[in-house]
Amino acid sequence: MSATTGTLAQGDPTGMSSTVGQVVVVLVLLASLALLLRWWIQQRKR
Repeated sequence: MSATTGTLAQGDPTGMSSTVGQVVVVLVLLASLALLLRWWIQQRKR
């Protein structure tokens, strides 16, 4: 058993498996999509 396997067995170090981590990821993705859409609309008006 390697050291990385033992570390992963203790839990997800990134926090992505938690509900809070997943909500944060979704919010960041939605914010980035909103910014991209806003930029794209501004580019089309030119």
